[in-house]
Amino acid sequence: MILRKTAAEIEKMRSAGRIVAEVLQAMTDAIVPGVTRTIDLDRLAVEIARRHGAVPAFLGYRGYPASICISVNEAVVHGIPGERVLQTGDVVSLDFACSLDGYFADAAVTVPVGEVSPEARRLMTVTRECLYKGIAQAKAGGRLGDVASAIQRHAERAGFGVVRDLVGHGIGKAMHEEPQVANFGKPGRGERLMEGMTLAIEPMINQGSYDVESLPDKWTIVTADGKLAAHFEHTVAITRRGPDILTLPAPVSENNGVSAHSAGTVPAAPLGVGV
Repeated sequence: MILRKTAAEIEKMRSAGRIVAEVLQAMTDAIVPGVTRTIDLDRLAVEIARRHGAVPAFLGYRGYPASICISVNEAVVHGIPGERVLQTGDVVSLDFACSLDGYFADAAVTVPVGEVSPEARRLMTVTRECLYKGIAQAKAGGRLGDVASAIQRHAERAGFGVVRDLVGHGIGKAMHEEPQVANFGKPGRGERLMEGMTLAIEPMINQGSYDVESLPDKWTIVTADGKLAAHFEHTVAITRRGPDILTLPAPVSENNGVSAHSAGTVPAAPLGVGV
């Protein structure tokens, strides 16, 4: 059953989402090539979440052993933090979710470690664009297939593979709710999008084939051909004014010369944490 949220519930999710955005930005800023271990980023994420009274959502979920997912290079998603030291040229996907006052938010970014190849940077750019093209279609009265097809068309036109085995999801009082949110499909198909639905839209795009496989740790999903992968995600509410991204940073005072991103709109150019 798809659970639609009230305006008050969406605001609670936005509060959780701002913590997610802060964590992702802090992890991105903390990466030092040749120095930063992935476990260091996990500890940083926990520290920030707890400071805000939030609970990291991944730890213990179906037995997952960490509070964040860190997926490096050919790893698509669900990489487990450990002693690995991030090196110049790596492409790192950071995925974090938390709950606050009983409501969840979830987001992900893929970031370069130092200088990366032009091919890697192009993959990250296109994947990020896929996210925003999908979000732009998350409008009341539309269909889930509209979101999926927008993502698939943009990725495949760039020559990249759209992962089939993994999808986005509904989110709210639980980290995973219905419906599933695929990144491939046909417009006009699938569930009708209605005001109050909240979705975690998350393109997972491969440099080569869309095929993936699992590592022996039973969590990390990697590209079958060993090529790079990228992953971007936002939690989005469907409102009468259009898609509202809930995992953006807290607004900065206009006194500081930066205006807040307004709810109910989708950025014309890719914006967000970690980029």
